[in-house]
Amino acid sequence: MTALTDPGAIVEITPSAGIEAARHGWRAKCLQRLIRMELPVPASFALSAEAVRAIAAGQMPDRARLAAIIGRADGLVSVRPSAANPAWGGPGTVLNVGINDECHARLVKSRGKAAADAIYLGFVQSYAVHVARLDPDMFSDSDGGLAAALRAYEDETDEEFPQDPARQLAEVLRSMARAWDGPTARLLRQAKGAPALAPLGLVVQDMALAIGPGVTGSGTIQFIDSVTGAPRITGRFRGQTQGRAKGDGAETLYLTRDPRGPSLQEAAPEVFADLVRFGVAARERLREEMQIEFVVSDGRLAIIDALRVGRNSRASVRIAVALARDGVIPAEEAVMRVEPRALSDLLHHQVDPRAARDVIVRGINASPGAATGRIVFTAAAAQAAEARGERCVLVRRETVPEDIRGMHAAAAVLTERGGMTSHAAVIARGIGLPCIVGASGISIDSRARSMQVGHRLFHEGEEITIDGTSGEVLAGAAEMLEPALDESFTQLLEWADAHCRIRIRANADTPEDARTARRFKAQGIGLCRTEHMFFDDQRLPAMREMIFAGKPEDRRLSLERLLPMQRSDFAALFKIMAGLPVTIRLFDPPLHEFLPHDREGMRELAESLDLPLSDVTRRVEALSEFNPMLGMRGVRLGITVPEIYDMQARAIFEATIEASHNGDPVVPEIMIPLVSARREVELVKNRIDAVAAAVRNETRKDFAYRLGVMVETPRAALRAGEIAEHSAFLSFGTNDLTQMTYGLSRDDAGRFMGTYVSQGVYAEDPFHILDRDGVGELVAIGTERARSHKPDITISVCGEHGGNPESIAFCLRAGVNYVSCSPFRVPVARLAAAQESILMAREAADSAGPLQS
Repeated sequence: MTALTDPGAIVEITPSAGIEAARHGWRAKCLQRLIRMELPVPASFALSAEAVRAIAAGQMPDRARLAAIIGRADGLVSVRPSAANPAWGGPGTVLNVGINDECHARLVKSRGKAAADAIYLGFVQSYAVHVARLDPDMFSDSDGGLAAALRAYEDETDEEFPQDPARQLAEVLRSMARAWDGPTARLLRQAKGAPALAPLGLVVQDMALAIGPGVTGSGTIQFIDSVTGAPRITGRFRGQTQGRAKGDGAETLYLTRDPRGPSLQEAAPEVFADLVRFGVAARERLREEMQIEFVVSDGRLAIIDALRVGRNSRASVRIAVALARDGVIPAEEAVMRVEPRALSDLLHHQVDPRAARDVIVRGINASPGAATGRIVFTAAAAQAAEARGERCVLVRRETVPEDIRGMHAAAAVLTERGGMTSHAAVIARGIGLPCIVGASGISIDSRARSMQVGHRLFHEGEEITIDGTSGEVLAGAAEMLEPALDESFTQLLEWADAHCRIRIRANADTPEDARTARRFKAQGIGLCRTEHMFFDDQRLPAMREMIFAGKPEDRRLSLERLLPMQRSDFAALFKIMAGLPVTIRLFDPPLHEFLPHDREGMRELAESLDLPLSDVTRRVEALSEFNPMLGMRGVRLGITVPEIYDMQARAIFEATIEASHNGDPVVPEIMIPLVSARREVELVKNRIDAVAAAVRNETRKDFAYRLGVMVETPRAALRAGEIAEHSAFLSFGTNDLTQMTYGLSRDDAGRFMGTYVSQGVYAEDPFHILDRDGVGELVAIGTERARSHKPDITISVCGEHGGNPESIAFCLRAGVNYVSCSPFRVPVARLAAAQESILMAREAADSAGPLQS
């Protein structure tokens, strides 16, 4: 074995030492900061990542150097991992390195035999298992004490337990270095987001003994609640306990005075007061809420380590805002510290993380929040439950447009199939409904009205809980946390808006959606899908009558019944948005979606239309398509059945006049879906202009409107220049654009997308995070070509990617004017857009360099 001769291989951590987080790890850097604060930190030494790699390869630090380090104080040290990121973990800490028979004898005199035995036994057990790699069962706590453990070690290794402290330390360092390089450790840290070859530093620290006379023990303390973020002292103090080793009288004490039992505050008030003082100082100097690890040894306090307090989403927001309000960090940094997706958790009820969880199945967490309800298997059953005042969970193989009313009635949705952009997922996110899709572990028996999950059977009416945040389905009713739309939430988003360089609109189809969008400060409606309005019980008959009409005149008569309803819909949206822009997408889905698909439904339709069942069956079959998403829908329907778009345009213009009567003029934005050719835009534009002229003549009222195109086909993106000549705006519908670019059904992708991502076919699910290399390039090409023909054209993204932080970052840098997302994703989008805007401003400042005098 060669020697590691680099004098910088082991560096004592002092205020002036060159400790770097990237080289020596987060723990070494944090200890240096604590030492600079003059806290009582035991002497500590850092091994760099280069030194650790050399040790793993067989080189060792100088034995004399190790002997000098371990010969201080009681001659005992601990070794702890110090990765660059604390989330990456590392090998387990090894305590009391250096203890041998001689040291044990000294400890017997100073701390008593029981304490000395416990310390020695704890190290023998740890060394045998983690360094010598012996069977853990042979060194359990019940194995007969210190003498038995030493004897077992000798029997298994054919040598006495190592008595040379320097050798012990060398072997511990080598064991930890090699453990970090092992394949299992590498896979575990990669799962936590670490690179496969992530560096590891090690920290060697003098032991502060937590077993012995007087008030002695170890503990942790923090000064905020990890769940709520409210100021509160939490943690615990374990008397006569150090790692796994326990001395006589070991017990857990409360930190503060508590009627339930003894506390450290009462046993050692000076120590407790120092801990509180150190906590305040750490918050101010480290600019973070810290959890402090400490040891009390016969009344003397030692600070062993400090770590950023773990926290959930609501605590994260409250802590960041409190630090900024107290002047510890600037408001801009508070904005940067909160993960945008965390805001979704604050908008809904959440399962209390402290409560027990009876998880029965897992699926894709498609829409955040949690809800408990009784199982129902049909939309009609969900509506009936709502009418009775009962909360229910709608369980389906997969939802279809006819299920929308049932989804509105339910407290949550669970589907066996589907992915992040399946029908259930998109609708649930839009209305803020907890939803899990792709739960392939369930098997639904619709006749028996039951759901099989493994060996467990759940019948209709039984209670389950949907945790749409984690993707877990729980048996029974779980304990919940209330939504946290408090002052901290509002303040954080106000700070975020001050930095945002892109506008955020909402996808809203109903007045309730629009009110939600206003509540979350959306800057308009970027997508109103009008087809959802036709599934209402009062409108569906007229819609079906129109579909069965044989002549344009008959279609117009049916659509005249829908006209006042659509006009009322649009007027309500315009009034709620009060002058903010509203983009209305003209009718998009294929007509067969409005027809029944089973024989019973067709029989009822035949009765309502007074037609033979055979006529209804033939019409349903005639409208069916091999691939409806690539068939007669969108603008193709608008050109072949133009009466639908004529009616919708008239409804929009009449609603515009109505909503503008007592307020600012409304300027509606009309969007043509599924365009792939300039001529399509010309044909629709001519008819809409004609309807506008007719409404102006009839009402003697003038109004303005903007006509644009939804870019959902690759051809539309490539021909965006010529399409822009007839358009005031282009809005990229990235759901369908992704589907058509990949040739992949978004509803079916969930069945295999996990496998594709895990095997590296795709870096991410392209329906969840915008594919920058393919779909993103089409967006960039379309934007560039559109602006080359019309520089002032508005460009937006209105697919589900509009609420995804990574996708928003791309849109901002691609020059998109606004993104539009589900109302409940607006806060996430506002924060994500602000963070990317701040990063762009910092990059611009860095590239500009220092100001020249």
